[in-house]
Amino acid sequence: MIYFKYLRWKNFLSTGNAFTEIKLDKAKSTLIVGENGAGKSTILDALSFALYGKPFRKINKPQLMNTINQKGLEVQLEFNIGKKKYLIIRGVKPNKFEIYENDKLLNQDAAARDYQEVLEKNILKLNHKSFSQIVVLGSSTFVPFMQLPSMHRREVIEDLLDIQIFSTMNTLLKDKVSDNKNSIQDNDYNISLAKEKISMQEQYIADLKQNTEKRINESEVKIAKAEREKQQYQEALDAAQNAANELLASISDLDSIKTKKKKIEQLEYKLQEKIKKLEQEIEFYQDHDNCPTCKQNIEHDFKDLTIDEKQKALTETSDGFTQLKEEWDKINKRLEEISEVQSNITSQQQIISDSNSHINAINKLISSINEDIASVNKSSQDDSEVNKKLETLKKAHVKLEGLKESLIEERSVLDVASLILKDTGIKTRIIRQYVPVMNKLINKYLAAMDFFVQFELDENFNETIKSRFRDAFAYASFSEGEKMRIDLALLFTWRAIAKLRNSVSTNLLIMDEVFDSSLDNTGTEEFLKILNELTSDTNVFIISHKGDQLYDKFHSVIRFEKHKNFSRIAA
Repeated sequence: MIYFKYLRWKNFLSTGNAFTEIKLDKAKSTLIVGENGAGKSTILDALSFALYGKPFRKINKPQLMNTINQKGLEVQLEFNIGKKKYLIIRGVKPNKFEIYENDKLLNQDAAARDYQEVLEKNILKLNHKSFSQIVVLGSSTFVPFMQLPSMHRREVIEDLLDIQIFSTMNTLLKDKVSDNKNSIQDNDYNISLAKEKISMQEQYIADLKQNTEKRINESEVKIAKAEREKQQYQEALDAAQNAANELLASISDLDSIKTKKKKIEQLEYKLQEKIKKLEQEIEFYQDHDNCPTCKQNIEHDFKDLTIDEKQKALTETSDGFTQLKEEWDKINKRLEEISEVQSNITSQQQIISDSNSHINAINKLISSINEDIASVNKSSQDDSEVNKKLETLKKAHVKLEGLKESLIEERSVLDVASLILKDTGIKTRIIRQYVPVMNKLINKYLAAMDFFVQFELDENFNETIKSRFRDAFAYASFSEGEKMRIDLALLFTWRAIAKLRNSVSTNLLIMDEVFDSSLDNTGTEEFLKILNELTSDTNVFIISHKGDQLYDKFHSVIRFEKHKNFSRIAA
């Protein structure tokens, strides 16, 4: 049984930053009153949001946030199931979804959707459709059981009777049926493949006996051809190796040439500096008659003699530089010749590499052919290995045939299980047992509200309604007040069945504006009698505008009011 204890919320719809708290098990019956827009029905949306992450009424999730504070929305719900205590906390800005079991936070590694599935299927065992049929009855968004599609009616009853496990089993069974089908297909393919392998092996043995000599001759011809190709590549390799060696010998002076070039580069630099210096000195004596440093005259004879000596030295140095340039040109020409030779060496080395690759490939081919010849010779001398392989293939085929029988037998079992677990199987049998009980309870509650008709649901949850005079009616043909009586009778029936099954039994029942819609005074009085019968183990909350007419009929009254644009419980 789900025993609800506390519900708290803040910044939720018109509620402010302070928590609004309602003790759900405080009184057996509680009347919730207030002006329009005061926040009476917020309890429905807060409860639904805590359990299912969505409001009970048709309100977009972003609109749940208080428009003034615009953050800090949080709803907390406490309840017990057996000896386990649970606390659910949901929030927006910041987003929060936490489930505590005996004050310990449950694992949140899974995605939010999976976390919600754990809450609904493993803890509550109650989905939102069943919640809106058993726990809450709201006049604005409530879809009566009789207005639900047939499929959704069935979901509610399956939750109620705690037979969803059969639907889960049926889903798992479908996977097993699919796996079995795939396994049979794979097994048939493997059997076909095994037969083909056996046929090929038998043909191989026959061919082996007939064509051993032919295969050996063909292999020897292949070897001879490969040896000739190998010889050609070997000759090309030798020729390329000799050519490469000769080319290497022709450039043996490479290191000395490089050394000589480096020395000439150094000497060239020195000669250029010397020529530049001599030219500067000659220009100085030609342009100056006095010493710039000591201001004394330079004698004409000394000046001419010095210029002649410098000019002679310049001529000798220039001649030496010209000779050095000629030597430089010779060295560069030799380096170009060496570079061309190196290019030829590279080409020869490529030929050597290609020839070696072809020779290695031919050697592997010859080795493979020789191995094949050895295998053929061995097979011709002793065919026990191929016969042994044939026996192995036959055993594998027999094993596959045995597996096929097992899979077909498994398919038969799965077919029976499918027949049992489908909607017309065991679930229908269970439902069939409870339908008379349901009909009896429905009519009991209808009579208690002075609505004397014979109401019956069949196994597909289609209704038959007859008057005292046996006239047949449909649910849609009744007035709104009569429909409300039927809806209430169904609600109380589902709660009674839930308690009987101990599946989704709960202490909480919330009704929103039930007395403000279609029930007349007589219906209201009769309905309150039924409520009094329920209060022995049920906490009933009635949301109504008729406060002045109902105060004395409830154990507790909660009044909501608007204060500074925020909803709160009046003192």
